[in-house]
Amino acid sequence: EKDAALERRFQPVFVDEPSLQETIEILHGIRPLYDKHHRVEITDEALKAAAELSVRYVTDRSLPDKAIDLIDEASARVRMKLTTTPDNLREMQKEIRELQAQKEEAIAGQDYETAASFRDKEKKLKEKYVSLEMQWRDELGATVPEVNEEHIAEIISSWTGVPVSRLVEEETSRLLRMEEEIHKRLIGQDDAVKVISQAVRRARAGLKDAKRPIGSFMFLGPTGVGKTELARSLAAFLFDNEDAIIRLDMSEFMERHSTARLVGSPPGYVGYDDGGQLTEAVRRRPYSVVLFDEIEKAHPEVFNMLLQILEDGRLSDAKGKAVNFSNCIVIMTSNIGISNLKANMSMGFQPSVPDERTSSSEHGKMRDQIMEELKRAFRPEFLNRVDAVVVFHRLDQAQMRNIVDLMLAKVAVHLAAQELNFNVTDPAKDKIVEEGFDKVYGARPLRRVIQRVIEDPLSEELLRLKHGPGDTVIVDLTEGEVKMNLVPKSKEKRDRKEKPEKAEAAAAGTPPAE
Repeated sequence: EKDAALERRFQPVFVDEPSLQETIEILHGIRPLYDKHHRVEITDEALKAAAELSVRYVTDRSLPDKAIDLIDEASARVRMKLTTTPDNLREMQKEIRELQAQKEEAIAGQDYETAASFRDKEKKLKEKYVSLEMQWRDELGATVPEVNEEHIAEIISSWTGVPVSRLVEEETSRLLRMEEEIHKRLIGQDDAVKVISQAVRRARAGLKDAKRPIGSFMFLGPTGVGKTELARSLAAFLFDNEDAIIRLDMSEFMERHSTARLVGSPPGYVGYDDGGQLTEAVRRRPYSVVLFDEIEKAHPEVFNMLLQILEDGRLSDAKGKAVNFSNCIVIMTSNIGISNLKANMSMGFQPSVPDERTSSSEHGKMRDQIMEELKRAFRPEFLNRVDAVVVFHRLDQAQMRNIVDLMLAKVAVHLAAQELNFNVTDPAKDKIVEEGFDKVYGARPLRRVIQRVIEDPLSEELLRLKHGPGDTVIVDLTEGEVKMNLVPKSKEKRDRKEKPEKAEAAAAGTPPAE
């Protein structure tokens, strides 16, 4: 202290954060106070869960404060749920209001006999309501609800946005089906999905290092094969929100001075109070996928920050506040080594329809070349801290067909919002794949083909306002080209009706009725 005279008049007392076991003992001591205040009964399992889950999921606060808040909020929620008016009483309240409105309407129309009838019904219903309400309140006064570990988990989930549970059967089966769930959005790339899924299961089972991120991965391979899409799928699966992804384009951090933006500007510089792009984003959303896109373009200073994140799971911002990354998944994507592969693609002999063995051999060669280039570009201490380096496979024509189905399903969702049906024939899909298939650029050309042959002409039709609810957009192959046609609902019904009539007439040998 600057004032020595003031300092010597006080005795400093340093209070350390209690351990997990000490916190549980503290919670046992204050439990009667919260039982009495909220009129609930807090179980021993709830106290233990509050201490353990708060340590695991609430990293920016200290014990016992965060555990006490968990107990307090869980108890309040249980009591509030109990004091909510039951459904049958709410229905009776609604009926009473309706009878009162009908009575007032009858009086306004001078129909006093009907008004008297509504008054009698209202009186009987009110008497019944008062009786049921008194019975409910008597039961409520005698009921002491129990606060268990599931209620604690619900509060943690509401705080963090992460579905927290004791690995109950539903959550367990979901994690075991993780590959299947991700493959609903991502076509192919079995190796990458398997590596990611195993890391997540280790973390959710409590087997990972508590300090380090859930997983750290480097995705390599050609453009347009699903590297970024896998990151989005992972965010949607783990956090029920595709937007729970913090994406940083490393081409913006190629200069030394630009790297300061990740953790915030130093004191005295513009933007010091704003916080860093990375640290502030993770502080606000600690449960997210952090995606470093095109990591090879980053300045070397960025890799020094990443070393700290990957090893300790922490990074200090410009103000000295430590940000916890232990609940994040860190993904780095790179196209390193791909330029050499593009140059070599036209060399050598390749079968026109490669079989599985050829495709596997080709991927093995591609992986070897990329890994050699990777070791030249990155330092060993950086690569050693990454949990897994995954080289993505090139997409084949069969996988492209499945990707077309996924893209068209998104178009169908947009049209369904406008009450329009959407139907694309198989020949049209095959033509889209034929035009959009590119071994070098992956699935991205497919998106452009769908925009050109379906979305552009469809947008013009919709803006002409020639459609109505229930109309159907049909996309078919006509004279070798993909054509879009908007069929009105009435014509579609007539066509469906005429087809059976024509079939019956043909069977009977008589012309159909016009």
